[in-house]
Amino acid sequence: MYGNTLPYNEVEKEVPHVLRERLEVRLDAEHRRKLAEITARRGAPVSVVVRDMIDQAYEEVTREERLRAARELGQMEIEDVPDPDELSRQLDRTYDSPLP
Repeated sequence: MYGNTLPYNEVEKEVPHVLRERLEVRLDAEHRRKLAEITARRGAPVSVVVRDMIDQAYEEVTREERLRAARELGQMEIEDVPDPDELSRQLDRTYDSPLP
């Protein structure tokens, strides 16, 4: 350590959440204006706003995938599922290995 400053190669060990990836995004004037307005309203830097937008978009996409999967399951004709003890016995018989 140099004074209170960590050498560059030690930062990653001490601060594992340091952001290492850099991304360049080209925006037209209108999108840049909108982004500036969002950051001003939130009082947050562009990088925080963009990461939040990515998280929101990702959650929306995964939620849509989960809903689609749930709809597909709902449309399947599935027989009644046995109680857990019976299901465990059926699995034991099928795979010939009792569960602990």
